[in-house]
Amino acid sequence: MADEVRAWRPAVPGLTEVFHAHFTDHVYPAHTHDAWTLLLIDDGAVRYDLDRHAHGATTTAVTLLPPGVPHDGRSQHPGGFRKRVLYLEPATLGTHRVGSAVDSPAFADRALRDRVSQLHAALAPHTEGLEAESRLAFVLERLRQHLDADVRSAPDVRDDRLADRLRELLDARLVEGVSLEAAAVEFGVHPTHMVRAFTRRHGLPPHRYLTGRRIDRARRLLLAGQPPAEVATAAGFYDQAHLTRHFRRVLGTTPAAYARSA
Repeated sequence: MADEVRAWRPAVPGLTEVFHAHFTDHVYPAHTHDAWTLLLIDDGAVRYDLDRHAHGATTTAVTLLPPGVPHDGRSQHPGGFRKRVLYLEPATLGTHRVGSAVDSPAFADRALRDRVSQLHAALAPHTEGLEAESRLAFVLERLRQHLDADVRSAPDVRDDRLADRLRELLDARLVEGVSLEAAAVEFGVHPTHMVRAFTRRHGLPPHRYLTGRRIDRARRLLLAGQPPAEVATAAGFYDQAHLTRHFRRVLGTTPAAYARSA
């Protein structure tokens, strides 16, 4: 029985589904997926067989199940378990890494777990796509390192010209936005290199810079008397609720209250 299930398909290249669930006595029969299954256990623990070998998923590890390989799953404790899952398109990690994932499907990597958790937070409906794309790029980078047995520290990227070009692009595409993949293709660089260069040069990642610029635009429009619902789309937000969420986080008040203060 499922106490809680929530699933949706995010508009982020490379992701096919987001799945959050709390199960008490549900047992997964043996099955396969055509996608990579990236699993976080937030409460409890799961026992599962992968390719006829027993494994466990706990709250301290990140679990990665490869596509096309049979696995099952059951709670290790009577209280059930709570999990968050991302399904990744096969090409994101490559089928040549399936064998490595079968041999070692769990990673005791706190940095990776934090990155995956932050990605989940960025995948809430109607959030800034640039943030989710950026966070996914760093998750994939770390997963590839684990699968290739080549985990390393993050490089110190110094590329001020690239950072400034990206800032100019974000300024020019303030309302409609730009995808991380499109920007990386335009500049001929890897997405994580571009994000690191921008963050080092300007002191914050591209998605936060873009949100801040949109908030500035929204403030000007609100003080000019434009209604919050119209300001939201004019400043590049999905809707008024999207604007309000970011506006409150940055300024500690709502757009309507900010406008009334004038």
